[in-house]
Amino acid sequence: MRKTIITLLVALPLCLTAQTKSATEQRIEAQGFVNVKDADPSIKVSLMYTRPDNFTGKVLYTDLKEAYLHPLAAEALKKAQAELKRRRPELSLIVYDATRPMSVQQKMWNVVKGTSKSIYVSNPANGGGLHNYGFAVDVSICNEKGDTIPMGTIIDHLGREAQPKLEAEMLSRGVISQKALDNRRLLREVMAAGGYKVLNTEWWHFNLKTRKQVKAEGRKPIR
Repeated sequence: MRKTIITLLVALPLCLTAQTKSATEQRIEAQGFVNVKDADPSIKVSLMYTRPDNFTGKVLYTDLKEAYLHPLAAEALKKAQAELKRRRPELSLIVYDATRPMSVQQKMWNVVKGTSKSIYVSNPANGGGLHNYGFAVDVSICNEKGDTIPMGTIIDHLGREAQPKLEAEMLSRGVISQKALDNRRLLREVMAAGGYKVLNTEWWHFNLKTRKQVKAEGRKPIR
């Protein structure tokens, strides 16, 4: 009897954990995706689409509170965090978006379609973007308190000031500071240590694979 009670007590926390996961989170995990916090608890997470302070002005993640990535992408992010900690132990990567359901991708596309901002959002009709496959992450750098260091713009700023390909121009015009540029370079360097490449229109967006690779591998997006 005592052994049965102990077994039930051990199993109880696992049951409670399963019950607290949303339907979306359970669906993502069922497809083999990894919670970033399980890959490396030192990485901070603050999903921006759980709040209205993003480019849509709306809450888009109603039942997704955790950041998930494909196992390969999660391992690569762990390597990037290790490189940042090696260089700057007082700093940490902070994830603002990771795996994104295609249903949310459609909501984003509806906001920008037919506007000049459409270049920033992948059309779901064309297969969506790498966020939908778990191979992209939106990330910045923060201090021990969770406050982000200067990057020249806020994350999710859809404008020229945020484009890595225009940084030399933005610096010469005084739009971004040398400190912000140095911080962006630090972010790119540590992410590169994990195998990630920056998107040339968003300093915070990094891809582990290309769309061509994902398509060739026959991968399916999260719905």
